[in-house]
Amino acid sequence: MTLAQRTVKRGFDVAVSAIALALLWPVILVAWVLAARDTGASGFFTQQRVGRHGRLIRVVKLRTMRDVGGTTVTTAADARITPLGAKLRAWKIDELPQLWNVLKGDMSLVGPRPDVPGFLDTLEGEDRKLLDLRPGITGPATLKYRNEEQLLAGVDDPERYNAEVIWPDKVAINRAYQDSWSFGADLRYLLQTVKG
Repeated sequence: MTLAQRTVKRGFDVAVSAIALALLWPVILVAWVLAARDTGASGFFTQQRVGRHGRLIRVVKLRTMRDVGGTTVTTAADARITPLGAKLRAWKIDELPQLWNVLKGDMSLVGPRPDVPGFLDTLEGEDRKLLDLRPGITGPATLKYRNEEQLLAGVDDPERYNAEVIWPDKVAINRAYQDSWSFGADLRYLLQTVKG
């Protein structure tokens, strides 16, 4: 990606995230209140994720799970997910606070999803080029695995399946995205995300 392309992408991220936050803050506020009541904790959930150049960032989401510890791999049958949380996740409302991460520059609207330490930061060779990208709210891998939690719920060992099947495929998809980036493609991914 050239400097001009990075500038266009960042300018678009700033403009869209600012407008979206201005329009959607009432939705985020109501969901935050409901999530706090539903989980008995803060309605916002922050988690350390790996960002651009391997720098750790704090990603903000709406809380959808009870805080009882456990694995970072979540399936649709995960008992930690509350009934309201399941709806927020299904409608992707829990992701809306990440627009703040985009506005701050920690994330982009489109790119590889920000992962917990132990995945993206451990890539080797040419795959480490993915660390040059800001992580995104959506992207081609996110769209392909939009039903990832249901998929993981149907396998015997979700953590192993994620590590051996889903994660390598996401890396390949995101490398292809990086190598052939275009503004038009980003617009298509955003439209597909909004359409659901």
